Amino acid sequence: MYDSQNPEILASVPNRNQGRKTVILTFDDGPGRVLPDILDILQDTDTPAVFFWQSRLLHKERPWKRVLAEGHQIGTHTVNHKNLTDNLTQQQQYDELEKSIDAIKRITGVPVKFFRPPYGQFNADTVQAAKQLDLKTVMWRIASMDWELKDDPGQIVANVVDHLEDGAIILLHELSQTLEILPQLIAAIKEQGYEFALLETE
Repeated sequence: MYDSQNPEILASVPNRNQGRKTVILTFDDGPGRVLPDILDILQDTDTPAVFFWQSRLLHKERPWKRVLAEGHQIGTHTVNHKNLTDNLTQQQQYDELEKSIDAIKRITGVPVKFFRPPYGQFNADTVQAAKQLDLKTVMWRIASMDWELKDDPGQIVANVVDHLEDGAIILLHELSQTLEILPQLIAAIKEQGYEFALLETE
């Protein structure tokens, strides 16, 4: 479980639907080869999600049109997953974020509103650079640890379901083990009485 006292950092979202519990699924590190299969599952289960992409991986032939057409959101995960706190000045961090959002907008035609720091690492300069670019910095409340569980994908489900709470942002990745358990994970979340939401753009 992650929490931040910084009002500029989003780890969970306030529930605007009285009497209904919601969570937000997010996928990092794409767009990758399992993306079409992930989209199939999301479509079959009527589940919206947020994708944080490295802009270097976003080519015109990637299924970004489908992502947007099916109601999902796209945010930036920088150009190439560089740790922004590793001796980068605020201007260098700004330049990295600006380059990534310009690339995504150039291909998709849609302005980028959300940013997830690579490795979950950020500092005051990161937050300020994002704010100057009108980006909301999005972390997570629940980490699935899917990147460490290639040989035990069932544990991904437990890591999420055992920590569910209203408004939680859930961290997943575009990985084969995550794809494998995604239908089970979505079903388990719904069984706990939760619905899926997107990030507020205002």
